[in-house]
Amino acid sequence: MNQEEFKQKIKDIVDSNPIGTLSTISGNKPHSRYMSFQREDITLFTATSKQTHKVEEIQENPNVHVLLGYEDWNDPYIELQGTVTVRDDKELKEDFWHDMMKNWFSGPEDPNYIILEIKPSVYRLMNTKEREPVEMEL
Repeated sequence: MNQEEFKQKIKDIVDSNPIGTLSTISGNKPHSRYMSFQREDITLFTATSKQTHKVEEIQENPNVHVLLGYEDWNDPYIELQGTVTVRDDKELKEDFWHDMMKNWFSGPEDPNYIILEIKPSVYRLMNTKEREPVEMEL
């Protein structure tokens, strides 16, 4: 599988399976939670509140792990290792806003609404016909 095929597979999995886990480190131990992800190319974004433990954990250690995909035994899925940047710029918040977020925020101007930008350092494509994980370091 060449790099373009690999990237397309990543995009397809994120687009069809936007719910996954985001793992951070707290007190030298992993902490995972379900999140909804969006992407620009192969960089991931997820919305959260400034007032969450995950933001505190990211400020202490920006390294994260994400799992996406795997609805059935034979489905491919991705693992991502990367670093997070907390983004609060108005244009990005408006671009990523959708009405489901009204459950947590008053609107894209809500001061607690932020975006986590996850820059991948390693992607692993798992459960593919190659039988072994396919890895791409960035």
